[in-house]
Amino acid sequence: MTMRNVRGSSLRLVVSTPVVKVLAATSLVLTALLTGLSSPAIAAKPGTGGGGHTGGGGTTSATTGNDLSYPACGSTFPSAPAFGIVGVDGGLANDLNPCLGPSSSYPSYSESELYWAMASSTGATTQPKASLYVNTADPGDLYNGTPIADWPTSSISSDPYGSCTTTTVSTTSGDETLGANTPGCAWQYGYDMATQDVSWVAGAASAIDLQQSDAVVPASASAYPWWLDVETVNTWQAGTSGEEMNVADLEGMVAALQAAGASTVGAYSTSSQWDQITGGTTSSTLYGIPDSLFGIPDWIPGAKTESGAVSNCGQPSFTGGSVSLTQWSGHPDDNDYVC
Repeated sequence: MTMRNVRGSSLRLVVSTPVVKVLAATSLVLTALLTGLSSPAIAAKPGTGGGGHTGGGGTTSATTGNDLSYPACGSTFPSAPAFGIVGVDGGLANDLNPCLGPSSSYPSYSESELYWAMASSTGATTQPKASLYVNTADPGDLYNGTPIADWPTSSISSDPYGSCTTTTVSTTSGDETLGANTPGCAWQYGYDMATQDVSWVAGAASAIDLQQSDAVVPASASAYPWWLDVETVNTWQAGTSGEEMNVADLEGMVAALQAAGASTVGAYSTSSQWDQITGGTTSSTLYGIPDSLFGIPDWIPGAKTESGAVSNCGQPSFTGGSVSLTQWSGHPDDNDYVC
């Protein structure tokens, strides 16, 4: 995956401060988050898997897939993968992948990664032709004294952590009223980010289908499995209270995707990163509420060859579920194996 850092490559710990990276639509986001992981480099992005080509020291087969995101924009996409997984975001949770669908930079449907997944994949495995992954993070209400522009100040009635409320916070420009650093606001932030992702996919699919009719690209969230890209290279809260906020944030994303019709939501991460960010999800109930992260499918990066990816299928699930996919590094694409 590509978080603007590489999945499955060297990992960086970013939870040493209450806020580790910014996903807000402010200029500080662009500078603060560009260090860290190699695969989802910068923010997180699932690697691009291999189909019908050689990558990462192993020869791919007709039953392996690829995952692509913004780093591959403008390049030649892999031909005839068994399946394709496409990054919705551009490395940050509130940043659009410019070639998800037609855009000013990539105006043709043939340059779209979403079209590539639907039109080029062979469907030779149990995986659908196209799946999606989204960047995740929990920046909180402030970053280096600057308010996070899209941090919520209220939440919908179904927020299981209670209402998101406001508080007065000291910022670099004086005291301001912002949404509080609470699980309730974090849940709503995740919900908002995933809702935006669903909207972006619908817009990209509609724009693609307006230009072509040979491979219909579904606009509905229910047409795709979704993966949460959870890596330490993005911004997260620290400490016990921070872990609760991070869990709430990810649960908010799951809730929004399910509300939009998604039937499958999994996580792309490693045990060490997942546990550092969430504190571990080992029970169906966490913080007194049902934990929607417990038991979801895993997609595990880290291998350098296909044989290594096959071996990683035997790793224990970091969510308490099952390992569905593994990834091995390639350039410029990463390769994916169905367990």
